[in-house]
Amino acid sequence: MLPGVIKLERLHAGHAAALLAFERENRAYFARSVPDRGDAYFDDFASRLRALLAEQDAGVCHFHVVVDDRDDLVGRVNLLDAVEGTAELGYRIAERAAGRGVATAAVAQARRLAGTVYGLSALTARTTLDNVASRTVLERNGFTVVGDVRLDGRPGLRYRGVTRSGDCGAPPGEGR
Repeated sequence: MLPGVIKLERLHAGHAAALLAFERENRAYFARSVPDRGDAYFDDFASRLRALLAEQDAGVCHFHVVVDDRDDLVGRVNLLDAVEGTAELGYRIAERAAGRGVATAAVAQARRLAGTVYGLSALTARTTLDNVASRTVLERNGFTVVGDVRLDGRPGLRYRGVTRSGDCGAPPGEGR
C-alpha cells in the first residue's frame, strides 16, 4: 500500500462494523503505545458511536476513517474539541499498515481538511516520548514541540501545528 493511495472519509453510521473490527483487530497493537480502551468500549460500541456522531453533528469534533485503495479501513484520524479555531489531533493506524507512510499522509490530509473545511487554524497533539513513530509523523507534518506532558503516567510531549489551507496536504518536502 502506498501512502498516496489512502483517503479520509468522514465517519458515519455505515462505518460501524468496519470500525469495530478495526479496533478489535488492533487492540493489543494499540495498547503497546496508548492506553487501552477497556472492555466497556467494545461492549457498548454502538452507543459510543452514536455519541461520537452526535458530537460531530454539533461541530464539536470531526471524526474520520482512513481507507486504502481497496476501501479497507486502515486507520482513524480525529479532530477533537474544536474550539476557537483549534482542535486536538488524534490518530490510529492498523498494524498491517504501519511503517508505510500511511499515518504521515493521513495527518497531512487531516491538516488540510482542518483549515479548508472546518475553519481551524491550528491543531495540537500529544504523544509519549517512547512513541517514536508518532513523534516522527507529527514532525514530518510540521508540528513543533511546545511542552512536556504526562500521559497515563508516562512522560510525553505536546505539539502544535498550523493547518494547511493553501496546499494539497503533502507533508513538507514531499511535493504537492
